[in-house]
Amino acid sequence: MSDGFSFDVIVIGAGHAGCEAALAAARMGCQTLLITTNLDHPAMMACNPSLGGPGKGHLIREIDALGGIMGIIGDRHVLQMRKLNTSKGPAVQALRAQIDKHAYQQGMKEILEQESRLVLKEGAVREILVQENRAVGVVTRQGSTYRASCIVLAAGVYMSSEIFLGDNHFPGAPGNQVPSRELSQSLVQLGLEVDRFKTGTPPRVYRRSIDFEGLIQVPGEPEAGTFSYATENPHFEQIPCYLTYTTRETHALILENKHYAPIYSGLIKGRGPRYCPSIEDKVVRFPDRERHPIFIEPESKGSQEMYLQGISTGLPEHLQYAFLRTIPGFRDVEIIRPAYAIEYDFCPPTQLEPTLETKKIRGLFLAGQVNGTTGYEEAAAQGLVAGINAALLCREEPPFLLLRTEAYLGVLIDDLVTKGVSEPYRMFTSRCEHRLVLRHDNADLRLTKKGYKVGLIDEERYAGFLRKEQTLEEEKRRLERIRLTPSTRVHAVLQQLGSAPLNRPQTLAELLKRPEISYRTLLQLQERPGEFQLTGDQEIADEVETQIKYAGYIAKQLANIKRVAGLEEKTISPDFDYDRLTNLSTEARQKLKAIRPRTLGQASRIDGVSPADISFLALHLTPRRPRSEGRRQDQARESRSAVGNREGSEV
Repeated sequence: MSDGFSFDVIVIGAGHAGCEAALAAARMGCQTLLITTNLDHPAMMACNPSLGGPGKGHLIREIDALGGIMGIIGDRHVLQMRKLNTSKGPAVQALRAQIDKHAYQQGMKEILEQESRLVLKEGAVREILVQENRAVGVVTRQGSTYRASCIVLAAGVYMSSEIFLGDNHFPGAPGNQVPSRELSQSLVQLGLEVDRFKTGTPPRVYRRSIDFEGLIQVPGEPEAGTFSYATENPHFEQIPCYLTYTTRETHALILENKHYAPIYSGLIKGRGPRYCPSIEDKVVRFPDRERHPIFIEPESKGSQEMYLQGISTGLPEHLQYAFLRTIPGFRDVEIIRPAYAIEYDFCPPTQLEPTLETKKIRGLFLAGQVNGTTGYEEAAAQGLVAGINAALLCREEPPFLLLRTEAYLGVLIDDLVTKGVSEPYRMFTSRCEHRLVLRHDNADLRLTKKGYKVGLIDEERYAGFLRKEQTLEEEKRRLERIRLTPSTRVHAVLQQLGSAPLNRPQTLAELLKRPEISYRTLLQLQERPGEFQLTGDQEIADEVETQIKYAGYIAKQLANIKRVAGLEEKTISPDFDYDRLTNLSTEARQKLKAIRPRTLGQASRIDGVSPADISFLALHLTPRRPRSEGRRQDQARESRSAVGNREGSEV
């Protein structure tokens, strides 16, 4: 038990990063304090009330496989679930769900309150205490001091944040909460670099004020699947979303008034997310586009609020009304919450180790949007890793690290700490060079054992995972044993499926490699009903089909991963003297000194470090032989060469 003021781990902020970090640390045995400005809003969805999508959905599955909470809570409060990119390959398919954001927050709060080693406190941290370059505690605005061995800062967009509507701007944060200016100042005083980013939200409007007639309905997919591997028998409600579009009139009105937008008036200096621009930015950057899509999405089952995805803006409220009413379905629209732009402080993430611990201050971890990322999923993923590593540091155990060849989580963190950010970072499948191996569907096969090892996967769930792993291997072996011989019936079925006839006996596994053959269509190839059986477990069936059908491509990626592993195994000392390597380019030397990569592989991914720089660095990382030993080996080689030449001349 803590004394109320002393803990193992303190987590600052109860957003998606903070909740994952606090739960992970507590479940790993640490007395943990989660302190936040408003305990009524844990894991608040300040922007889009949705989870998932390509890249982001991969992260949720990985969080779940490691023992995180986002997927479990998300499944409990789905309003609509869909699987995206089903017409494409399995590497880019992922789930996306509309979430009841109010129920999600309440569900998260219940989970937090039930954790016995976790204490929740409402308060605002104004200072992080450090002694001898080690984080030791925090001080709140209320005057309380709390001590801890490790601190996880997950302050989101609340540090020195300012809200903009046209030329009206004021200190503010999502949910009308109070921003923290003192916390930014504390970080600067500790020697950390702080910069500014910008983001924004669209307006929320009354459902009853929308004319849905003529709009495109976007239904859910009842059989899409679940975020969590632990969710059984899901019954999602599947409330429909709707699609409409901006018009030429919309664009003309926005262009005429763009000088009121803070990103064009010069009021906002921070850079915003390139992949989620404001509507005024879209209209300016893409003048040839006749329309832009707007998805109308429910915020909660018990609320009239509808979220208008695709038209975030910083224009003043009267202009929001003006351009909204030029859009089909919005002629009489009523705004509940006006859109706004927000500018905030973040810490460039090259100041972090791959554990998300700061390089300058031992025991201080940063996670979430404070690291320059955008999105709930990216934040939660970082929070989980930071919470795990904070707990391991308290226990004096080796850190938890994920390579970019092991998980999207590894890609995310490696990108942040190696390359840094010039705009708010968002996860995409295109960022992952081994995405066929790191699929959405196999996250549990890749990461559950790691989650079990750190103590976040319990015995019951782990036993279920081992059963699944065994069933999967048995089903693959069974398909490799069952053999079909050429026959009139088999030929007819294959012809119907658009597939070539058999010219020799083939196993079901061989047939499944054909693009036009699916796991379920194998049943049609039976000579007699019941000749062979297929599993009724859809998850097993899908995984078997993917592994067999893409076996050749997967093997190539695994071979490439093995080649890359050599660079990751060559470690670089944290105090390596790059200045003595005069053959390195000036830019490479500066970048290497600033980032201090842990391995040669990480060094090779730093922008500005060329292959020639890596080759030269590799030479200096290779252990050199003593001169005397080198001379003896050279003499031995010369002697062997002389003998070989003499024998050759005699022949």
